[in-house]
Amino acid sequence: MVRLVMLDPMGPERLERIKPYLPEGWDIATAVSRAPEDQVASLQGATFAITGDVPVTAAMFAVPGLKAVHKWGVGYDGFDLDAARAAGVRVMRTTGANAVTVAETTLGLILAVNRNIVRGHMGIAQGKWLKGEVGPSCATLSGRTVGIIGMGHIGQALARLLQGFGCRVLYFKRNPLSAEDEAALNARYSPLDDLLAQADVVTLNCELNDSTRNLIGRRELALMKPDAVLVNAARGGVLVEADLAEAIREGRLRGAGIDVFSVEPVETDNPLLGLPQVVLTPHVGALSAEGFATGLRRMIANLQAVARGDEPEPGDVLV
Repeated sequence: MVRLVMLDPMGPERLERIKPYLPEGWDIATAVSRAPEDQVASLQGATFAITGDVPVTAAMFAVPGLKAVHKWGVGYDGFDLDAARAAGVRVMRTTGANAVTVAETTLGLILAVNRNIVRGHMGIAQGKWLKGEVGPSCATLSGRTVGIIGMGHIGQALARLLQGFGCRVLYFKRNPLSAEDEAALNARYSPLDDLLAQADVVTLNCELNDSTRNLIGRRELALMKPDAVLVNAARGGVLVEADLAEAIREGRLRGAGIDVFSVEPVETDNPLLGLPQVVLTPHVGALSAEGFATGLRRMIANLQAVARGDEPEPGDVLV
């Protein structure tokens, strides 16, 4: 029997949706909570594990019999990869699988903030007609300058979507694209400070690592236009949330759309909560009904390869 554990706590209905994709002879279970002790306990007797948002620690990789952990998504900042190597546990992710989904979420957050969609909705739900209040801060996206920080699969998918809006696209990444790729995306490389100063909208679509942790803080936010918008669909740790909240409260930034947080689920004292100019979503950027089956099949295929002693899809392998 091969035991697969879903590290993100799931109810019976979610587990039943997953069962039809499992090979014969595989069993599925889930952690009862995100608490470290419950996570380690859930892995006892497990061959494989899948995680969406739950970090995988050294103690979890050290559980005897565990052969592989698969990320349901692409961000691996929560994995102790050194511990995985030491324990001989394979680690994989679904590289590029959710690029369009996250790009569409990023675009949706831009439009929601620009057009005050959430503020208008909440006003009507509360019996208020806020047309006069929110109208003056409504803005268009068409023809504006958008700065994309991170130009991998997600950033490039976003750049393609923005072509329909006639946007001028600037991007920043450690290794710039080729001239041919830039031409195809109608995007131009810009140093980070220049991008922040020129953009009407700045989007974070990069990985979280040592070079991007707290990349956007007080200094960087001060470079942005007062009527600019910031969107984070990358990782919470890329952005200093308290600095963003301060900039918005003081009128140094028009608004923000945030899908990811430094601590998830978001804590009640997060400084971004309660700001009317900020649209918040619960890390749903990579999720879609269409991608459920596709992602599961891809992960199961990689785990089956490990079970057979074969190599998983090379582009998905982290360890």
